[in-house]
Amino acid sequence: MTANMIKGKGFRGALRYNLEKVEKGVAEILGHSFVNATQKTIMKEIQMVKVLRPNLQKFFYHTSINFPPHEDLSNERMKAIAMDYLRASGFENHQFIRFRHRDADHPHLHILVNRIGYGGKVLSDSNDYARTEKILRDLEKKYYLTQVIPSREAKERAMTKDELEMIKRTNTPSRKMQLQDIIREAIKGRSKLTCSEFIQVVERNGVNILFNQASTGYVSGISYSYKGITITGAKLGNDFKWTTIKSKIDYEQERDRLSILITNARTKSIQDDAGRNQSNPPTKETTLPPYGTNGLVSVKRNQQAGGRANQSAKGPQTNNQKPERFQSNEFNVDKVLASILDSDHRNTVEPVNPSDLAFSRDGRRKKRRRGRRI
Repeated sequence: MTANMIKGKGFRGALRYNLEKVEKGVAEILGHSFVNATQKTIMKEIQMVKVLRPNLQKFFYHTSINFPPHEDLSNERMKAIAMDYLRASGFENHQFIRFRHRDADHPHLHILVNRIGYGGKVLSDSNDYARTEKILRDLEKKYYLTQVIPSREAKERAMTKDELEMIKRTNTPSRKMQLQDIIREAIKGRSKLTCSEFIQVVERNGVNILFNQASTGYVSGISYSYKGITITGAKLGNDFKWTTIKSKIDYEQERDRLSILITNARTKSIQDDAGRNQSNPPTKETTLPPYGTNGLVSVKRNQQAGGRANQSAKGPQTNNQKPERFQSNEFNVDKVLASILDSDHRNTVEPVNPSDLAFSRDGRRKKRRRGRRI
């Protein structure tokens, strides 16, 4: 049993969607809390409660609960499951309406429920997805339904409906599935790779990595970019989270700090270039700098030498022209090196005559005004 939850502010549209299904004969109403099930009556009663919290925008849930195709539940059994779901979610004193849909190859029901109770109290939406998942797992046990693996235990995220349709249409795996295969194969069947080796292996297969790295060097998360999509490790599955990846590779925070910093700069540069190239296609081809600080320094020197040569050949630049190094696709080496230095040192200023200098509160020097002699 799975659920899709949407918080919304357009109750009329969600209600109209389900009532049209009923009119077409592919859905039926399984109970409600209103005087009658007409759109006019429901919207009037909804508005009477909505005025208790006029500033609340997303005031209702539209939830669909889906069962496997082989579980052909009766209406009475589905009603009982829906009522237990509402009670466990805290919606005992809230307006609701339930629909059973028969327009798919699996049984499913839709529930519209007002987050504002009859007394004006709003049900909190904090951790609502996690709470709903736990409720569904409990209901599966209570009603002897097919057990679904909790998301926290799932090694890989299941295919979405759109991905499944694309596979049927193109007969090729989705980019997310390709990405999972690349990362899995990078680690599988090898002795423990170092962090740098892991980065090189996945980059050779077209995957760019962005680490969530703090200024201290601590890494708390990871995301992957592949063929125009960027996705976090958590959304790929538990096997692709940073906590799992670092346990399968040879990772040391201090040793790998610089390598991760450079990888982040390279990935951000590629993402920035991709965004710019959508509107302004590149006029020349450039190569990314190699790994390590030596490669960065050599790139920096080549940029400086190239800039001086171009300036001497073409004459002085005008204000409207940008230096060649700002037109390159390579990432800003100065920023990378500066961030490395700033993380370990503090800049200090030792003025020759401290009494002649004055500083504002933010530490910047300001000129001392000289008084006029009279």
